[in-house]
Amino acid sequence: MKRRHKLLTKYLIKRIPPLYFTEKEGIEAVAVVKFFSPYLGWRWFVTEFDGKDIFFGYLQHKDELGYFSLKELEKATVFGNIPAVERDLYFEPTPLKTIRQEIIEPKETVDIR
Repeated sequence: MKRRHKLLTKYLIKRIPPLYFTEKEGIEAVAVVKFFSPYLGWRWFVTEFDGKDIFFGYLQHKDELGYFSLKELEKATVFGNIPAVERDLYFEPTPLKTIRQEIIEPKETVDIR
């Protein structure tokens, strides 16, 4: 099965800072692109890109900053040939700190009284 849209467009490539550009910002860096897997519940938030294959950003499923590959995201499939990773077409640039708070803190403050 073919993906319905590109994971990364030329427009987005121009908007993502190069690798190491935001390294001093840490968790204050702004994610420009969000990828997600509706099958695994994983999310990747891109803050930097080498222009070819390697991203840097926040990996929600590991709760850490790290590197990941465009080629690997594009190749990932489920059920034989269904693309496992999609790009959030409605994502707006957001600081990683805000993203992490929205993902982690609700889990830690659940009150089940």
